[in-house]
Amino acid sequence: MLQEFDNYLRQEKRYSAHTCLAYLQDLQQFSAFAGCAVLSDWQEQNSAIIRGWMVSLLEQGLSKRTVNRKLAALRTFFKWLRKEGRLAENPMTRIQGPKGEKRLPVFVKESELAAQKVSALFSTDFEGLRNQLIVELFYQTGMRLSELIDLKEAAVNAQHLKVLGKRNKERLIPIAPELTIKINQYRAAKQALSLDHPNLLVRRNGAALYPQLVYRLVREVLGTLSGVEKRSPHVLRHTFATHMLNNGAGLETLKDLLGHANLSATQVYTHNSFAQLRKAYGSAHPRALKSQ
Repeated sequence: MLQEFDNYLRQEKRYSAHTCLAYLQDLQQFSAFAGCAVLSDWQEQNSAIIRGWMVSLLEQGLSKRTVNRKLAALRTFFKWLRKEGRLAENPMTRIQGPKGEKRLPVFVKESELAAQKVSALFSTDFEGLRNQLIVELFYQTGMRLSELIDLKEAAVNAQHLKVLGKRNKERLIPIAPELTIKINQYRAAKQALSLDHPNLLVRRNGAALYPQLVYRLVREVLGTLSGVEKRSPHVLRHTFATHMLNNGAGLETLKDLLGHANLSATQVYTHNSFAQLRKAYGSAHPRALKSQ
């Protein structure tokens, strides 16, 4: 039954492989807690059992955010059972996840990602050019880790690149001439090594990139350039969004560039942007200066 649900997530909902795996792991965890082996076991579940599982997760020290993600998996599964006619009543209708504080996205200062500072960290051989391009693609396009790893050679030209995002939604992201130059330099180095791969970014042996390699690179770069505690590819995505807003981009434009399904996901960046505006106001407006 879980395999059927997995097929539903992949084929109809078009969830990413990462999300599907996480959902199945969450369902298996609940199944072990509630003793669900067959369909009739799932049909016997009620809100009291689900709340008991939620409490046990919190007692294990899991964050409220993680618990809410696991409840989302359960909510999607029970909704699917109802849709398939295998469940008379959805027990999740009475379940509300734990409320937690919304964390603002972590981002790097513009001065810390100055072009000269970034370039100084990398050599001019194949791996140096590739690693610098990885950092620049994250910062200049706001793409996700999975999107960068899967970015195809054929999807990149001098004006824009085509990204395959969540649920297989394609979007075009314009690129600056400076980034086009870096892409061409890397491509020349790739061609010199006769690395024939449909993906733009590859390893020296011609194989595709893998997430841990990219994570390690970004952690090292951000550890050198910035004092932010969280160092990941997603921090560079947050940085792209925050810097775009701070320099006049509209929310609708940013939504399209990031590949968000709705505007509410993009609006979280306005908090960081407002902080920047308030700082500028405090240092420029005469009344604000007098009160300091």
